[in-house]
Amino acid sequence: MEQKSGIIVVTGASRGIGAEIVVALARHGYRVACLSRKGELPAGLDAAAAARCIAAQCDVTDRDSLRAAMDKVAAAGSITGLVNNAGVHMYGPSASFPLEDYHKIMQTNVAGVFIACQEAYPRLKQAGGGLIVNIGSFFDKMGVKQNLVYCASKAAVGALTRCLAVEWAGAGIRVVNVAPGYIVTDINLDTMEPGNPLRAYLDKRIPVGRPGTVADVAGMVAALYLHDLPFLTGETIYIDGAQGIAH
Repeated sequence: MEQKSGIIVVTGASRGIGAEIVVALARHGYRVACLSRKGELPAGLDAAAAARCIAAQCDVTDRDSLRAAMDKVAAAGSITGLVNNAGVHMYGPSASFPLEDYHKIMQTNVAGVFIACQEAYPRLKQAGGGLIVNIGSFFDKMGVKQNLVYCASKAAVGALTRCLAVEWAGAGIRVVNVAPGYIVTDINLDTMEPGNPLRAYLDKRIPVGRPGTVADVAGMVAALYLHDLPFLTGETIYIDGAQGIAH
């Protein structure tokens, strides 16, 4: 496998969708910086792919922590990409949803993306440009009971994507939002097992007949880096099996 130039930084890289994105990019020959609170490489990497990865511990809501992680990565090579995957999902009745939980969601899902983009900007500009991929959600366009704050946070990620794409295009930096639907991960595996009521509902509700996999999302992200698409920026790409548009 020919090693690609530059390093792609992935936040929330230790598990779930983030881990699978790291695996996909590394297997395609990219050097990948794996940022997470634990600062560990994800499982699933073969020896060759692991050799192309750098682990860095950080909290995306803490600018100093994120900057230190970016500095560590930049010391190993030029940063040419960023995948903002770190996020939290909390839900509850809107009338009594705790303000502290509101702030936690917004700080992680919105401010964390904003800070990471700001920290990546001078490094991407120095590299002559690059690609930022934000991981949003198809909830950004839906009204979902007991998910008001999460939906609002992901709508904000879409808006952030569009604004940065317009403002940073002159620096050769593209920004794209990948918005998954229901995805089976290690976090929700118990409710996604065949025979579970939620899984049975989704199998009927999603036009393609199943929820997505982490590999589905990782494949989309990897494709955005693998293919030369200089005219694609500012868009939200939904990967939800057509659930979000099904009547």
